[in-house]
Amino acid sequence: MRQLFSFLLLFVFISLSAQTEKLDVTAMDKIKKEGLDHSKVMDIAFHLTDMSGPRLTASPGFMRAANWAKEELEKMGLKNAKLEPWGDFGKGWEQKKCYVAMTAPYYFPIIAQPLAWTGSTPGENEIKGEIVLVKAADTTELLQYAGKLKGKIVMQWSDAALEPSFEPDGSRFDEAALEKMANAAGPSDEPRGQNRQNANSAEQQARMNRFLLLRRMRELLANEKPGLILQMSARGNDGTIFVSSGGSYVKDAPEAPASVMLSSDDYLRIQRLIEAGEKVMLEANVKTRFYDQDIRGYNVIAEIPGTDPLLKDEIVMLGGHLDSWHASTGATDNAAGCSVMMEAVRILLVSGLKPRRTIRIALWSGEEQGLFGSRNYVKNHFADPSTMELKPEHKKISAYYNLDNGTGKIRGVYLQGNKDVKPIFAAWLEPFATMGANTLTLNNTGGTDHLSFDAVGIPGFQFIQDPIEYNTRTHHTNMDSYDHLVADDLKQASVIVAGFVYNTAQRQAKIPRKELPKPRGANQQRGF
Repeated sequence: MRQLFSFLLLFVFISLSAQTEKLDVTAMDKIKKEGLDHSKVMDIAFHLTDMSGPRLTASPGFMRAANWAKEELEKMGLKNAKLEPWGDFGKGWEQKKCYVAMTAPYYFPIIAQPLAWTGSTPGENEIKGEIVLVKAADTTELLQYAGKLKGKIVMQWSDAALEPSFEPDGSRFDEAALEKMANAAGPSDEPRGQNRQNANSAEQQARMNRFLLLRRMRELLANEKPGLILQMSARGNDGTIFVSSGGSYVKDAPEAPASVMLSSDDYLRIQRLIEAGEKVMLEANVKTRFYDQDIRGYNVIAEIPGTDPLLKDEIVMLGGHLDSWHASTGATDNAAGCSVMMEAVRILLVSGLKPRRTIRIALWSGEEQGLFGSRNYVKNHFADPSTMELKPEHKKISAYYNLDNGTGKIRGVYLQGNKDVKPIFAAWLEPFATMGANTLTLNNTGGTDHLSFDAVGIPGFQFIQDPIEYNTRTHHTNMDSYDHLVADDLKQASVIVAGFVYNTAQRQAKIPRKELPKPRGANQQRGF
């Protein structure tokens, strides 16, 4: 009964909102027909994943995808398509070879991936040798390994114990979870780090000890220069590896030793054998390559020009990050979001709709290293959040829409605490309610490029998406491939994004804005 009552209240709210927010029903029908009956979203995703390969920022794979996307957007009919540099990023990197196997007490191939921006194993052929297990409870015990690790194959002892999971990898938001989001009062006022401050002193001390031991271990390995470092994926099992960076992309930074991330299953098997007294031998051949001829970062930018003489200089933006990590082809993170955004602008063009404002799509780079592509684009075009000195373009942008939470269908929008936009978006969701998208939450969500816009007072929004396997199986893993995309979900998302972008372009007024943020200061730039 409670859920029925909540649904009726939502229906009344949406109906009242629709009376004040003008909707072009014919346009929404055209968008749905093109996006659901003639979708190209999976073909776009195929080119960004299987055809381009991993898309680490500044790598050859990223540039393949970026150039293809630019050319494809031009073929669709978008104007001013370009690869726009946003500033210096640093070195590109890619893996060229990765072979790791245990050869004694018996042979088995190991599931492993190099960490980004780490070096190669020495020599042209395999490195072979006994594994040195570093087992130290504190920094004092760690000292016994000084001078003993140069050129060796090294791993650090782990206290992890794998347990079977009885939860499904894939899931969707149920009505209770969506209702909780919808009823949220807004972003929490609790100071950041409050939970950490409330932790008892024993927990804090244990955390500090672990951090100190880890830092000293890194310093030891940097000084000793092992031939190969074995690390264990802290999350995941069943052969899934969560892997990101182990070295620096800064141009003049020293090269980190060869390092590979092993599946937890393989790592713990090796550790048990060593602790049982077995002489465990390994062979490996890991080859990586750095690229520093061009250290700039690039975003892909293209536009559908506006048609209204009074509004065509104003813009509506949509985007997602094109870069990925390197263990797979970055399908759910974030070829999915980029494919949806490219499909959304294709739908608008093919449907023959004429937006009043200019619609600008952006596919970002450097997101995985700190939202670099979008942050610098905002800084170059709109405002620097450290000073909040506004550029002329700041007043011309209506809103930015982002998609970066996997392959799941859109269930609504995170409003980032913007109360004034709620009745507008409620009306815009009405044509898509039967497609499962009817939730609006005042809550913030983090970790995506909409934060770069929100940080300078531009309405920036991330859509709520069903999680599917995002946090359990695909996010930053060797399993983030094309086969984990859900075609029907991406079609639905493309249609909804196209609808929101078109409505924003047609609306007489720009999207309401929150109060302009105060300058953050240079030392706080990494805080959003």
